[in-house]
Amino acid sequence: MDEDLISKKDLLEQTGISYGQLYRWKRKNLIPEDWFIRKSTFTGQETFFPRERILERIEKIQAMKENLSLDALAEMFAPGGGQRISKADMLKRGIVSDFVLHFYMEQTQAQEQAFPFEEVLAIFLLEKLLHGGEISLEEGKMLVRLLQDAEKSFATEGTKVWLIRKFGVSTCFLTKKAEDILFDREAKVIVNLDLMELSAELKGKWL
Repeated sequence: MDEDLISKKDLLEQTGISYGQLYRWKRKNLIPEDWFIRKSTFTGQETFFPRERILERIEKIQAMKENLSLDALAEMFAPGGGQRISKADMLKRGIVSDFVLHFYMEQTQAQEQAFPFEEVLAIFLLEKLLHGGEISLEEGKMLVRLLQDAEKSFATEGTKVWLIRKFGVSTCFLTKKAEDILFDREAKVIVNLDLMELSAELKGKWL
């Protein structure tokens, strides 16, 4: 199904931001270029946005811009660079519980005392899903294998992680900028997470 869209006019009215703010945030890479979708209408060319993603992004920008510069916010919404964070800091900042960290290290046979950003993001994802009760430990193992097999920098714009079940059997996968996904009606979507949004949430704990 096509993603639900919101027009630029309705977006500005609903969020209370100005035209200038919107395009300043675009120039600062707070809002991705490919979220600005040009479509023909009966009045001519108009700009639309993916409704759910743009509203969530603007809500986050408005909530954090008083305490962080636009450059710092842009860094939050960008993929992680060469940063590393120690196990002790992950526990201290509430990124992960001792149980989930031990589970992840057991599955990956990791011995490191500090992890790169992409690996911390995988651990953070597990923490949210296991402690939230969405997935089982066996499904957690499957997700760990998937993220290990993925490209190193898997948290790129438009990438989502999915886990679906049908008749008690699970599978998981990543999609990149997928617009049309149609599932078997008997399959249940358990996990559908945007990894860039999760990355921004993680950086909010990290910074």
